[in-house]
Order: sequence, then C-alpha cells, then structure tokens
Amino acid sequence: MRDFFRKEPRALWQFLKDYRNEEIVLAAACFFLTLERYHPLPYDWVDQLFYFGLLPILVILLFLRRNPLDFGLRVGNFKVWGPWTALTILVLAPILFFSSKLSSLQEYYRADHFNFARYFLTNFVILMAWEFIFRGLMLFGLKERFKEGAILIQMVPFVITHFFKPELETISTILTGIYFGYVCYRGNSYWPAFIIHLFINVFFVFIINLQVHPLYPGPLIASK
Repeated sequence: MRDFFRKEPRALWQFLKDYRNEEIVLAAACFFLTLERYHPLPYDWVDQLFYFGLLPILVILLFLRRNPLDFGLRVGNFKVWGPWTALTILVLAPILFFSSKLSSLQEYYRADHFNFARYFLTNFVILMAWEFIFRGLMLFGLKERFKEGAILIQMVPFVITHFFKPELETISTILTGIYFGYVCYRGNSYWPAFIIHLFINVFFVFIINLQVHPLYPGPLIASK
C-alpha cells in the first residue's frame, strides 16, 4: 500500500504532464460539444460560431499558446486537397441525388417554407465553425502526438454528434469522418472538409425540398 501511494500519484502526474496539450484539446472539444447540446443559443449560426469557433480559438490562444492559423485555417497544400475536393463533389452529386428519394431522409430534411438563400448563408457560418472543432482543433491539435491516428480520434465524436439524425446518415459519418480527416491531414488545411460538407448539406437539402414544394422567399434569419 505504501508503494501504491508513493508511485501511483507520481505516475498520474507524469501522465498529465506528458499529455497536457492533448488533454486540453480533447477536454475542450468534449466540453464545448456538451455545452452546445445543453445550453443552445437562440440562433443556430450564433450558437455554432460561439461554441465551435470562438471558444476553441480562445483555448488555442490562452491555453495552448499557439497560432490558430496552425490549426488548419491556412490554405495549406491546395495541390493535394483541391483535386480531392473536386473529385469528391463529382462523385457525391449523383449519390446524394438518388439518396434524396429515401422517405426517411425526406421526412427529416423537408421544410414547410424552404428558403435557399437563408439556408445557404446560415449553413455557411454553421459548418465553418462545426468543421473547425473536428477538423481544426481536434485534428491539428492531436496531429503532433498521434500523427495519422488523429484522423481516427476526431471521427468518434463527429459520429456521436449525429446520433439524433436518420440512421443511414449517422452510419455514413463513420466513413465521411475518416475521409474528411484524411483529406485535411494530407492537405494540411481544414478548408476541404468545410467545402465538401457545405456542398453535401446544401445540395442535398435543396434537392429534397425542390421535389416537394416551390422555394419560399422568406426572411434570411430564422431562430431555432
């Protein structure tokens, strides 16, 4: 028992010291995802921008003492991620079109009054922040320690956050989470994930709502 109290606290302290930055990244990401779930702000775009954009950047500046640009915000290697992004969009377009015929997805994404301009603008802001917490803070915050393993780590919470969406979509995030992480890792930038994710979201929802009713020219800002 004496050896336990002499060795184990020291081993725990050494572990916490050795993995300080990784602990900050993972704890911050999980904390912000939890806060957003239980304390959402009135507007979707404000909510995501605050919890997944502003707060992670403050953690990077204040606790990690790093430049936020090092977390995927630079253009990176466009010669790598540019072709990957273009190819992905070309392949996904027909898949998304035929998937839009599924009733489970139509029921979830159908809107009574779909406004394309409003939807595009709000999702542009939302996904810019949403992608940053996974393919920015987590991927590049864990990259130094875990190398390519960071791609798999950031995929896990990404899938979990889709648990309340249609089953097929949630299952697909296992693959897209790994794929987004890989392209961002190879391209040294989080922007390809943002562009691809924005295309998937806007194109898919637009196609679904175009099939069920005319577009609605309503207000650009909507609350939750």
